[in-house]
Amino acid sequence: MPAFRFPFVVRFADVDHAGIVYYPVFFDYFHIAFEELFRQRIGAAAYLKLLDQDKIGFPAVRAECDYKSPLRFADAAETEITLKRMGSKSVSLAYSVTKVEGESRTLCASGSVICAVTDLRAFRAIKIPEELRLLFLELSESSGLKGEG
Repeated sequence: MPAFRFPFVVRFADVDHAGIVYYPVFFDYFHIAFEELFRQRIGAAAYLKLLDQDKIGFPAVRAECDYKSPLRFADAAETEITLKRMGSKSVSLAYSVTKVEGESRTLCASGSVICAVTDLRAFRAIKIPEELRLLFLELSESSGLKGEG
C-alpha cells in the first residue's frame, strides 16, 4: 500500500471571503491526514499514545505548498501522503490535495513537510523507532525505497 489517502469534505470554516479554501488551511489538511495515517494503520489511540506516553513528537522543520486549483465549500476532496525521504531522525512526506467529482480528480495543492522525530521530554531529535520506520516505508511509491542516513 504505497500511499495513504484520506477523503474529506470542505467545511464552511475552511473558506475565506472569496469563497475558496484559505491557503494555510491546506497545512491543516496535511496534518489531519498525518494523524489519520496513525489511527487507520496502527490504531485509534496510536498518535495520542506516541505523544502522551512515549513522548515522541513530529514537529515540522520545513513546510511548503504549491496551489494549483481552488477548493470551495462542500467540495469532496482527498489528501494523499507519500514518503519523499526518510533519514535517521527525520521524515519528509509529500502531500497532494485533490478535488474529487465522480471519476474526475483535480489537483488543488501539492506540498511537503519535513518532520524531526523528537523526544518531547528533551525536545531533541531521536532515531526513528523501528515501528515508525516501517509505517513510513509503507508510504513509499517505490517498494525499493530504503531509509537514508
